[in-house]
Amino acid sequence: MTEQDTAAVVDTTEDEQVLGQAPEEDGEDETRDEADIAADYIEELLDICDLDGDIEIEERAGRVYLTVTDDGEALRVLAKPDTVSALQELTRIAVQAETGEFSRLILDIGGSRDARATELQRLVDTAVERIEAGSTTAALPPMSSYERKLVHDLVAEKGFHSESEGEGRDRHTVVTR
Repeated sequence: MTEQDTAAVVDTTEDEQVLGQAPEEDGEDETRDEADIAADYIEELLDICDLDGDIEIEERAGRVYLTVTDDGEALRVLAKPDTVSALQELTRIAVQAETGEFSRLILDIGGSRDARATELQRLVDTAVERIEAGSTTAALPPMSSYERKLVHDLVAEKGFHSESEGEGRDRHTVVTR
């Protein structure tokens, strides 16, 4: 084989490698990876706790939502709001450790998010009633950024204004007319 033949083989091989490369991963693949990592983490946790649960993965507005359900009451211990928040943070850390990227996933266990949304709706209704009765503001208790976002949306639906105030664990929402 001559030097020119070798160069042609090398050039062909390099071109084939470029053409044969898998396309770069887009955001959808990354989201799927995040979801799979999170689901595996939760599944392993359920196994350790000897609990059965079905895991559903959904993506909305670029955010992964993991929902864990069961047919009975087995998940009620894990479905407490503080427990769900802690498990969500642990799951986010597990995803971040593997991907190197910050995760914004939302975890729902046994309908805990729906129950909390209903509770937040009651808080907003009470705050609006206080303002309509003459108060200039109504402060809600401290809550997570996700819950504050839900509250802001609920308040806006009622035609009122809300702002988050405070720092860290004391960050809360204040409703005004």
